[in-house]
Amino acid sequence: MRLLTIIIFLALISQASFCQVNPSLKYWNRDTHLIPWRLPLPEDLSKINQIDLDNDGDPDIIEMIMHDSIPLLWIDDDDDMRSGDIEGDIDNDCLLIDRNHDGIFAGPNDLSIDWGDEDNDGIADIQLVVQNGDSAKRYYFDWDSDFMYFIDLEKDNRKHFINWNAIRMQAWEHSGHSNFFEDYQGNTLFLKMHASSFRIQDTRYSWENPFIFFDTDDDNLSEWTIRLVDTPHFRQKDRSDEKFNAIHKEIDVIYSKKINDVRISWDLDNDNGQGNEFDFDMSLRLNGPGFDYSDQVHKYKSLRGLPDADKFFYNAQWRQTEELIYPDHKTAWDLIFKKGQWNECRMVFDEDDDCNRWERVEFYDPRDLYLIGRNKGGLDHNAQADAMGDRCEWDMDFSGKAQLYVGPFDGRIHLYGAEWGAWRIDQTAYSFQGFGGIYDRWKGSRLQREPSGFATVKYSDSDENGFIDLIEYDLDGDRVIEDRISLKELNIDDRCELIQTAEMQYVDFQKLFEDITDKLWQRAQDAMTIATKHKINPGWYSFFMNPRTLNEKYDYGYWLNFYLYQDLRHMAYSRNDKALTQMIDKAYYSGNWGILMK
Repeated sequence: MRLLTIIIFLALISQASFCQVNPSLKYWNRDTHLIPWRLPLPEDLSKINQIDLDNDGDPDIIEMIMHDSIPLLWIDDDDDMRSGDIEGDIDNDCLLIDRNHDGIFAGPNDLSIDWGDEDNDGIADIQLVVQNGDSAKRYYFDWDSDFMYFIDLEKDNRKHFINWNAIRMQAWEHSGHSNFFEDYQGNTLFLKMHASSFRIQDTRYSWENPFIFFDTDDDNLSEWTIRLVDTPHFRQKDRSDEKFNAIHKEIDVIYSKKINDVRISWDLDNDNGQGNEFDFDMSLRLNGPGFDYSDQVHKYKSLRGLPDADKFFYNAQWRQTEELIYPDHKTAWDLIFKKGQWNECRMVFDEDDDCNRWERVEFYDPRDLYLIGRNKGGLDHNAQADAMGDRCEWDMDFSGKAQLYVGPFDGRIHLYGAEWGAWRIDQTAYSFQGFGGIYDRWKGSRLQREPSGFATVKYSDSDENGFIDLIEYDLDGDRVIEDRISLKELNIDDRCELIQTAEMQYVDFQKLFEDITDKLWQRAQDAMTIATKHKINPGWYSFFMNPRTLNEKYDYGYWLNFYLYQDLRHMAYSRNDKALTQMIDKAYYSGNWGILMK
């Protein structure tokens, strides 16, 4: 009996200690200049309230206050919450934050986070962030809203990043150039839509559905990506589309259930690493009717939340589902190339190798060669495109079926079927996109030094056989073409062996890049031999002669070849030797310096 009395006394002391409040207490990392990785621990324990929904003797809900005044709820979906807990867990619980203090959870302007543990190992396999915008923002993408699932296939427990000082998901925050806090590295994927959850008709589908990252060599970095997009139907501002009202007056987004936009990017030289976590070199984009993916169903037992807690939600649709519908790592490639119907294909190559974006090398538009700036009607009209430094080609009727080839005229990868293309040269990567936050681009700014002028190369398929045969140069940036080379006039056959993209794997693209780099370097060595023979000293270009990486070998090989070609051509032209000039042109653009070896 005496022992029992002591135990009860100690328990009372413990409880009193738990409830004791320090009114001046502030969570140590609240509003510091350190990264706010976690939800702050409660500052006033007396304001914690626990609710037992199912009357089983343990709590199912924790009510509390954060940042002095913001209400939040923890919902215990796996029934492991205990009396005295001061927060839920992040393996299978749900967190609701009433950011606008209106007494409504998961409503306008609110933040909600849901974790799901599929295999009961104590680590969440799936995490959903529901970041709702203002209720007045309607009809189209709401860039202040995010409905985003992250699926942790690698089990590294890295998922979304929340800035807990701002109480906002900031998926694009990073250290260095591209070490993003959000887990875009390795074998992973996410599903995302920029709309409030209560505006979406069916939350089993998504807009980026999904964005897939592939780690081919198991180094915990992403070697290539596929972005699949289901462009939704949006309610018209005049509310004339009655199908939306027939569903619900608040619904503004209905998914087409078809992937109509695909973007694939490769790190061809696999040179990503610390300080350079993302370095994609080439991208393809396919647009058209695409393919129906409504049969790509993925069951998740942990998605369905505690039913008794549905009453706390402004709209509990996303808590009541047990499946998500999207192509995955195993099915996406075949669906794209075997089932997809496409109207156009675009290719972009990051020739100045300055792309550290997390998702892809972004695309130029087939517009004015020289106009520059976001939405200004030039090649970089796209807000997320690099102002210069990229080479892009456009097959706007999909005649080339997304096939590639290596052009004899420059030894580089080109898009079969492209009507034309362009390269804005940026040899020193002077102008590159910084990453101050994706929202800056959506709101109209571009974190980039935009040049007043640049050298430009234009490529055309004049005979419409699918291969480039006309190359035009404006190297002085005066917006006037000063040099024009026609392969047809040089009697060079522009046709090449086609590369069947649909049959390629990442290692095949990697091998392709290695092969073209080796050939470019050999061409440069041959060019030095020819230049020396004609009393032109290659030593002026010694900078290009000692590449340290595969990409430098690719880049330096091209430029060494080009500079010496131009010097040889100038020499012949200055002597008014038209025959030699033509031979030099033919040797360079056929990729065969042997013509001049004789």
